[in-house]
Amino acid sequence: MSLDIDQIALHQLVKRDEQTLDVVLRDSLLPANAAVEEMMAELHRVYSAKSKAYGLFNEESELAQALRTCRRGDEDFLAFSRAATGRLRDELAKYPFAESSVVLFGQYRYLAVEYLLIAVLNSCNSMRVNEELDISTTHYLDINHADIVARVDLTEWETNPESTRYLTFLKGRVGRKVSDFFMDFLAASEGLDTKAQNRGLLQAVDDYCAEGQLDKNERQNVRQQVYSYCNEQLQAGEEIELQALSAEIAPVGEKDFLQFSSEQGYELEESFPADRGTLRQLTKFAGSGGGISINFDAMLVGERIFWDAATDTLTIRGTPPNLRDQLQRRLNGGK
Repeated sequence: MSLDIDQIALHQLVKRDEQTLDVVLRDSLLPANAAVEEMMAELHRVYSAKSKAYGLFNEESELAQALRTCRRGDEDFLAFSRAATGRLRDELAKYPFAESSVVLFGQYRYLAVEYLLIAVLNSCNSMRVNEELDISTTHYLDINHADIVARVDLTEWETNPESTRYLTFLKGRVGRKVSDFFMDFLAASEGLDTKAQNRGLLQAVDDYCAEGQLDKNERQNVRQQVYSYCNEQLQAGEEIELQALSAEIAPVGEKDFLQFSSEQGYELEESFPADRGTLRQLTKFAGSGGGISINFDAMLVGERIFWDAATDTLTIRGTPPNLRDQLQRRLNGGK
């Protein structure tokens, strides 16, 4: 992995009691030794593989102002990280879920792009066996389950300040997001809506097929082509490029897909990240609720699966063998 570390600072938040959250600050940067390089490479790998939201700094962001000062050379990276950790503690202390953790600030380069990664990492206990076959407790950073992480594309931020995607972060899933305090600390707001871009792409594909009056098999072939390209980009960690995607789809009528989507006002970016859950709708139908969970290939509609819109009834012809076996055993009294 071509990852070059510039500077890494590590500090700690310590939960003393229910009301006290202290800060323990390092007096020096971490040395870029093999262990540190391995940790940073793993954190970069884990973060890059996760689904992320895009954002930008608010005008009043103290972190952004301090980062600009640091980038100008008016303040060193260690001082920047120490002051930022203090502000992070102040935000986190407002919430009851605050706990001891390690705060990492890493400035590094990857594929000619400069990044600042900020992460709040939990420590976990595990057991190890030493050379004498004795068992002891060891502590490690739980990088694989890190969920309070943000990364600033410094190159994008400084060369294209109007961008709405130079900041990425992980979002919470339910209720009051655990990461809300992190967004308050960053003083950032959401920018590019990745899911909206992917939903717009799906709508554009459906409308493109309708415009060309394609039959069922032709429509499904187009959806499969779109899915195959987008999934390859997703697996490679690359964005969906509309021009490249258009080249994968046979033109319908006088317009190719790029012309059609540009003229119809879908407001799609020239390139945007793929969203796995949204793209899955190109080839599958899925839904759950009321104790029912259903997932099936789109090509089965009209062949083995039929939906009556008037009665909202789904008819399935030919159930999976394992499901059929369960139904038979239950209806026979478990015999």
